[in-house]
Amino acid sequence: MTRITGHTKIIGVIGDPVEHSRSPQMHNSAIQELGLDYVYVPFHVKPDQIIHAINGFKALNVVGINVTLPHKKSVLPLMDEVSKEAELIGAVNTMVFRDGKVFGHNTDAKGFIASLNEEGINNLKGMKVIILGAGGSAQAIVTGLAIEGVSNIVIANRTLEKAISLASEMSEKTGISIKGISLNDSNLSEFASNCDLLVSTVTSGMDIRLDPVINLDWLKKDCIVCDIVYTPPETNLLISAKNKGLKTIGGMGMLVNQGAISFQLWTGISPPVKIMREALFNALFG
Repeated sequence: MTRITGHTKIIGVIGDPVEHSRSPQMHNSAIQELGLDYVYVPFHVKPDQIIHAINGFKALNVVGINVTLPHKKSVLPLMDEVSKEAELIGAVNTMVFRDGKVFGHNTDAKGFIASLNEEGINNLKGMKVIILGAGGSAQAIVTGLAIEGVSNIVIANRTLEKAISLASEMSEKTGISIKGISLNDSNLSEFASNCDLLVSTVTSGMDIRLDPVINLDWLKKDCIVCDIVYTPPETNLLISAKNKGLKTIGGMGMLVNQGAISFQLWTGISPPVKIMREALFNALFG
């Protein structure tokens, strides 16, 4: 149990709603393990109160805040400075308060790359990648992959216009080859046959009864299949890919590692990722 003192530093998360967040369990487990005088708490902030909340955090000497929906994009113009990743993604998921200023970061891109590194995937240069979905998570993953030097990305989405729009925006921002196509595109099988890494960001993965949105028979045997959905911990896409002998990576790693990167930004200390992962898993499924 965290002991609150007059010296206890505050970190936390804002969202609307925020009651569902499992970040408090994850971060407080790391705080307790390290014996730090911090506490992580959730703050329910309505959209029309976001400016007041940020000013309040400054006034109260709060150290840092995670940002979840629906505030990730709306807080961006309120930052004094933003990281390269936050600028590329166009959203902030971590705020750091220091010297009267607020610094905006986005740890999703690095969190995704860290989840690959955990599985021994350390060199992404020259890889060909397909990303399923064209939302905010896809944008974060494109950012991380671009920074790591992948050579080619295809964004496949149900709505073609969204895929083309995101591909165009991110290609211009990063300078790498990115193409947007429909999930029904006749060329998808050809792209898939050359794919080194397939990443699903579509929320249909949360329903294990649904079939994968792409034909896994198209993939070569050494293709790596990721699904950033973490509930359930193993989606139907991952189960089907594993049954075909493909290497698979679930979404828990990205979630834990983006949190760990936030933790280090606030405290300057590398947190115990294994402890954070166990606490998160127990909070979700225990």
